[in-house]
Amino acid sequence: MWKRSPVLLKIRMRAILLREINSFFGSPVAYLVIALFLVLNGLFLWVFDGQYNILMSGFADLTPFFTIAPWILLLLVPAVTMRSFADERKQGTLELLLTKPLSVWQIVLGKFLGALALIVLSVIPTLVYVFVISDLGMPAGNIDLGSTAGSYMGLLFLAAAYCAIGVFASALTDNQIVAFMLGLLFCFAFFFGLEALGTSAGSTWGEWGMNRHFESMGRGVIETRDVIYFCCLSALVLGVTVDKIKCLQA
Repeated sequence: MWKRSPVLLKIRMRAILLREINSFFGSPVAYLVIALFLVLNGLFLWVFDGQYNILMSGFADLTPFFTIAPWILLLLVPAVTMRSFADERKQGTLELLLTKPLSVWQIVLGKFLGALALIVLSVIPTLVYVFVISDLGMPAGNIDLGSTAGSYMGLLFLAAAYCAIGVFASALTDNQIVAFMLGLLFCFAFFFGLEALGTSAGSTWGEWGMNRHFESMGRGVIETRDVIYFCCLSALVLGVTVDKIKCLQA
C-alpha cells in the first residue's frame, strides 16, 4: 500500500529530521552548543593546567579528550533535547503534529536523529586534534589510531544514548527546564551512577553503566557486546518514549 511505501517513509522521516535541524540552526541553540563543546574542550585540553592538559601529560594521545568529552556532552545533550517534545506540548503543536500522516515512531526518530546530527557536527571539528597530536608525537605520527578510532566510535554511541534519554525526558513534561534537569539526571545515572552503585554495593549493576562500555570501546577493540549495549539502550529508551507519546495522543 502507498502508506507503507519505503520511499514515502523516508520522505516523512526526512521532513521531521530537517524540521528539527532547521529549528536548531534557526535559533542560537546550535551555534551555542557547538561553540561551547569546542571551547570547553579546547580550554581544558590546551589552556588550563591540570590532568586534562595534553601538553602537560607527556603522552601523544587523546585520552584526556575522551575522558572529559562525555561529561561535557552530559550537560549539552539535555540542553539540546529539552525542547524536543516539551516545547511542542507547551505550544500546543504536538496534537497538530500527531494529526500529520506520520507514525509516532517517525516523529520520535526524527527528533532523535536531529539532536544526534547536531552533536555529531560538534564532534567533527575535534578530529583536528588527531593531526595535532600526531605531529607532536616523538617521532611524528606516533599515535595509537586504533584506540583513537574506537574512542570516537564509542563517543558517538554514547552521544546517541544521551540523545535518546534526553528525548525521553522531554516527553515527560511541558517544561523545558524540568526536561533538562530530568535528562541530566537520567544521563548521569546511566553514565556514572550505575557503575558507582556496582562498585559500592559489590553488585553487577556496574555492567549496565555506559561508562564501562565506552571505556571498553576506547581500547581500540570494538566488541559486539558494547555495540549491542548502546544500540539496545537507545532503542529501548526510544520505544518507551513512543509509548509515552501514544499515551498523550490517547
